Amino acid sequence: MVDTADGGAVGPRGTAGTPRHAVSGAAGRPRWAPGEHILWRYRDNAAGDRIHICRPVTVVQDTEELLAVWMAPGTSCVKPVLADGTPVHREPLATRYTRPRRTVRDHWFGTGVLKLARPGDPWSVWLFWERGWRFKNWYVNLEEPHRRWAGGVDSQDHFLDICVYPDRHWEWRDEDEFAQAQRDGLMTAGQAAGVRAAGRAALARIAAWEGPFGDGWEGWRPDPAWPVPALPEHWDRFPGTGDHATGTRADRAPEGLR
Repeated sequence: MVDTADGGAVGPRGTAGTPRHAVSGAAGRPRWAPGEHILWRYRDNAAGDRIHICRPVTVVQDTEELLAVWMAPGTSCVKPVLADGTPVHREPLATRYTRPRRTVRDHWFGTGVLKLARPGDPWSVWLFWERGWRFKNWYVNLEEPHRRWAGGVDSQDHFLDICVYPDRHWEWRDEDEFAQAQRDGLMTAGQAAGVRAAGRAALARIAAWEGPFGDGWEGWRPDPAWPVPALPEHWDRFPGTGDHATGTRADRAPEGLR
């Protein structure tokens, strides 16, 4: 791993959707330089043609082996809520995935998150710190392999996750939501079996302490000169079409919602 505790060599900064590209990546898609701003997005599980989570991030590293991005504290983002504004996690599990939803603009609280994704992997690995940069844990977010487009990467969350702690012990997370998603028809039995298999593959890497867990990323620090990326107006644009995902334009959050 390249040590960027002192900020490293940061290339020119772009804006989400109009990055200044570095070397070419897979399938001729240009790679992003450190310091560029892109979007990390998730499609709605109930309507896969809609974006319901969007997070502007700063590129840390983009190679054939790994995309690493930093989501800074205070980042303006888009998230789903229930139609009446209730946060999704506060809704009882039995109706959490069936009640109508909308999207709102909000801000990322707390410390930032370093996100790592290897091409083709059906998960990404997130690193969390306590205040003062005391490392807290790795979080394996099981999801579709990321699809790159000019302004960032898209995926779809698979509900089930794995939390890995500094002493290397791990635990499954959100198994209740994973089961509920299947009951509500958001995932077939075959798809669920595939997600479990992906989780077991991730656990094999954890057991072997392969990258990124053994790569020292917990000692990484962002360049203090990096600005917090802005959320662009057309955050929900479909790659390559210029069209927007129907029904996903974010409402302004009520005053005081941060």
